[in-house]
Amino acid sequence: MTDVELIQFKLSHYNEKARWALDYKSIPHRRTSLLPGPHTPKITKMTGRSQVPVLRLGDEIVFETVRIIDELERRYPEPALYPADAGDRARALEIQDWFDAEVGPMVRRGVFAAMIGDGRYVCGMFDSDRGLLTRTAYRATFPFVRGLMKKSMGITDEASVREAHAVTDKALQFVADQAGPAGYLVGDRFSVADLAAAALLAPSANPPNSPMSRPEPMPAGATAWVERWADHPGVAWVRQRYLDDRPPSAEI
Repeated sequence: MTDVELIQFKLSHYNEKARWALDYKSIPHRRTSLLPGPHTPKITKMTGRSQVPVLRLGDEIVFETVRIIDELERRYPEPALYPADAGDRARALEIQDWFDAEVGPMVRRGVFAAMIGDGRYVCGMFDSDRGLLTRTAYRATFPFVRGLMKKSMGITDEASVREAHAVTDKALQFVADQAGPAGYLVGDRFSVADLAAAALLAPSANPPNSPMSRPEPMPAGATAWVERWADHPGVAWVRQRYLDDRPPSAEI
């Protein structure tokens, strides 16, 4: 068995996408959680970029969730995330690409715009398992980190936040409209299309009892974000995918 390590943020929907793929295939792996901001030197040294997740497969480093899932499919083909039918596979990958490139960034922008003013809460999402000295230092530097996060997410003004709301609503309506009789976006079984959509929309659904459940009590902004979508049929779809298709962790 190849030594497998996922380098991640604990509460991030792109990281959740990679976690879900590993868990769906029951691949034993270790998880190393980093703090947003201080993570940059380590990840840049590994990949030349600053984004997580990063997957280490023995001596091989793979980054970007599309490439991570593609490599997992190659090495661990069962259970498959790519449909066997060529047309269905092309459609599933097309949906994944749309969620990765357009929807994921907007969902992230919207949810963080709603809660980034509460530094204590945002820090707690990522540093709750750290020692006192690390938590104290991280929270002391968070005003600087907050500025970097807002810049990287494109949180600039009310118009940028309205754009995030509009794309999130469009994506939630898409999954509600496109789900077939079995509940899946392509064919009659879970695929990479459902994985990408459910993971990247998870911050809007706050699925209970899952790796994407945010700590309670949430600040007013985060509560308002969740309540904004609470009755949307797309949120019901996301929660159903978590209930039916999100397996237990394969972390070791």
